[in-house]
Amino acid sequence: MFSGVTHQKLLTLICLLASLWIIFTISQNSTKIWSVPKVPISPDYCNASMMSSFTKTPLSLVTSPTGTSPTELRVKEILEKLDRLIPPRPFINENTTTSATHSTATILNQQDSYCTGDQLHILLEMRDHLGHRKEYGGDFLRARMSSPALKAGASGKVTDFNNGTYLVSFTLFWEGQVSLSVLLIHPSEGAAALWRARNQGYDRIFFKGKFVNGTSSVFTECSLIPNSNTQWCKYVNERDQEIFYCVKLQHMPCGALTHVTSMNQNITYLTSKEKSLFHRSKVGVEIMQDQHIAVSQCNKTTKTKEKCHIGMEIPVPGGYTMQGRWFTTFCNQTLLSTAQVSECLKGKLIYLLGDSTLRQWIYYLPKVVKTLKFFDLHGTGHFKKHLLLDPEKHTQVQWKKHSHPFVTVQLYSVVDDGYIPREIDRIPGDKDTVIVITIGQHFRPFPIDIFIRRALSVRKAIERLFMRSPATKVIIKTENTREMHIDTERFADFHGYIQYLTMKDIFKDLNVGLIDAWDMTIAYGNNNVHPPEHVVGNQINMFLNYIC
Repeated sequence: MFSGVTHQKLLTLICLLASLWIIFTISQNSTKIWSVPKVPISPDYCNASMMSSFTKTPLSLVTSPTGTSPTELRVKEILEKLDRLIPPRPFINENTTTSATHSTATILNQQDSYCTGDQLHILLEMRDHLGHRKEYGGDFLRARMSSPALKAGASGKVTDFNNGTYLVSFTLFWEGQVSLSVLLIHPSEGAAALWRARNQGYDRIFFKGKFVNGTSSVFTECSLIPNSNTQWCKYVNERDQEIFYCVKLQHMPCGALTHVTSMNQNITYLTSKEKSLFHRSKVGVEIMQDQHIAVSQCNKTTKTKEKCHIGMEIPVPGGYTMQGRWFTTFCNQTLLSTAQVSECLKGKLIYLLGDSTLRQWIYYLPKVVKTLKFFDLHGTGHFKKHLLLDPEKHTQVQWKKHSHPFVTVQLYSVVDDGYIPREIDRIPGDKDTVIVITIGQHFRPFPIDIFIRRALSVRKAIERLFMRSPATKVIIKTENTREMHIDTERFADFHGYIQYLTMKDIFKDLNVGLIDAWDMTIAYGNNNVHPPEHVVGNQINMFLNYIC
């Protein structure tokens, strides 16, 4: 009979062997680049011995004593998936990293002309700056095809074979001269460095809280985690146990907090050598130079598609642009007239919950529906609650920012602040109630666990909403691409893409609509955190097709 120690060692050995088997299985199968591998994970398997390294980071969350609540197990499962997806990569020097110039792109089914609807496949063979073949994957790539004269564009699908080769697949949606592009956004060594650095600390962003008592006011440090032995005021979201902290002041009660602002701190978790990978000239480098193909109609017939509705599975790519308009590939989308939009919104209560990319919607809607007017709620600043009303048609549209973390140098009120799950819990819901949610951009500078927990909390709030009002419509707008050369460690699209995949994974089997802003902004060639008005208008048209 084994002793307790021997038995424990045996279990540890079994866990190690099982882990190696899983890693070997993954390495033998091709996976879509940056997609979440569908590897079965038992959260109870090997218990704490397989905990992700990110759980060592202090969390802005009160967890169960054993760390085995359903939420904690789901967080752990997602973190383990992402850990496998973005493993550490050897980084000797820049010469051994992926080079766009030395890498090659070969069209596999080369023809003089193609037909609309055809698939075009391109094989990428990645090499380093010395011309040596790369033996592992993980490069962060972006594929796009376009016809500028037609204002047409679409994203491509990238499959990573984890051995230095990739397959890029384009669906040829339109006829004409088509340009092909594959950008090396970051080499795999850079992606691994960004992933490691992101999950090392919460202190790249510094928060300040404004406390007001009568005619006196004072600012003090605030944080997502208590980073010292100072006495703190705790602002707790009871149901989901998320906490925001501010240093407790001697002559101010904790309830006197009225506003918060933030600023970047001069803190980095990248080495000097790693930072060299993110120089402006090394981000978003073209692999395919001057590649064009000709596409003809070929008298192909188009399949009849069903009307767009909530709950549909969205492929990638989910559509394309033509003459600046977005066309979906998975459902029959209608361009509604002003009169149709006005009639559709009659009697609707619409709640827009999220960041400023969703605030763009409430600025755009009055340009379409002239009877919608802003109602002054006596707030101040860009991030106050916004309200549109049409009393005659009983239409209400409201935008409210998501709660912490909210990153901006501008002061914003927290007096009526509410995390999105709490806001959803306050909405009774019915067949004429619509909720649109987006989170992401403000979470990029922080360890991924806080984003995962918030997304899971939002999902649970939606499930509670559907229990009391299954007819309520809920739509998730994913985050979009942004400036390619802005503060890479904090705000890189690499962080956004990981969140985009995580968001889709968390909400994939829930009866919600999806507006794939990531896919849309790649198709439009957008590199702005706030997409231009014509892109916003097409997002809203997709939204109207879901609810009208």
